[in-house]
Amino acid sequence: MGRHVIVGAGPVGTATAHALVGAGHEVTIVTRSGSGPTGPGITRVAADASDPLGLAEATGAADALYNCANPPYHRWSELWPPMAVSMLEVAARSGAVLVIMGNLYGYGPLDHPIREDDPLAATGTKGRVRVAMWEEAIAAHRDGRVRVTEARASDFFGSGVVDTSHFGRNVSRLLAGGKVRVLGDPDAPHSWTYVPDVGRTLAVLGTDERAWGRPWHVPTGPALSQRELAVRFCAVAGAPSPSVAALPAGSLTLAGVVSAQMRELKETRYQFDRPFIIDSAACTATFAIESTPLDDALTCVADDARDGSLTAAP
Repeated sequence: MGRHVIVGAGPVGTATAHALVGAGHEVTIVTRSGSGPTGPGITRVAADASDPLGLAEATGAADALYNCANPPYHRWSELWPPMAVSMLEVAARSGAVLVIMGNLYGYGPLDHPIREDDPLAATGTKGRVRVAMWEEAIAAHRDGRVRVTEARASDFFGSGVVDTSHFGRNVSRLLAGGKVRVLGDPDAPHSWTYVPDVGRTLAVLGTDERAWGRPWHVPTGPALSQRELAVRFCAVAGAPSPSVAALPAGSLTLAGVVSAQMRELKETRYQFDRPFIIDSAACTATFAIESTPLDDALTCVADDARDGSLTAAP
């Protein structure tokens, strides 16, 4: 049994905590407010992750430190660097393995299924922020100062993922038989990663030394277009067949006038205008982690939405 510290109590941090506790580990959740999931084996601590002194006190002699934070989308360039530097410093000093929850932004647009060995060629602000975080962390690993690994996943879906999910924000409307409008091409193949699979993967990456020193793509099922995913969800949930169409041209620009979150979507719109597919075979082959069958995952999403637990992510 080990001691693991997770920064962030959103859907990913929560899923990771449950996976670690289920494997017999003790977990400390660190957030600014001291919020987060509760239960046997979980302790909650209030601390600022960008303050290495406070984070070091919360981390102590942990076996692994997990970066599951998620600062506001439009403030990444401001808030991510100090948090990343702090977590890297604390992991190096404490001896904890640093497990980073990353994403696919760093690769930029590609015309083939994305693999871990594809170059990090992003030119957008958010993509370059994530690239800089990884490059600094892996350089420290190669210098022998810290042990580092990173999980990367495609668009999340699952419990607690609404405001941050292109699919999740339409779940209630789909269950009610309403029309949905989606970003980009409704029929472009797209990868969707189930949040509990993210948590299971992070728990393994923090405890298996084979993971350290490289990134891993979270096991993710076959790609479905936004229309196909909506149709499949409604069939599984017993909801009316959905009406799915693209957002009208210019609507994203118009919404961006009043919403900083919507303005930021311009940088990553390419992910929905063309096929956007993740290759996660390496993680499955190495650690025997399989993605949850899609119908099982969608059933959980529908059940959570109907009982009120599918709420906006913190």
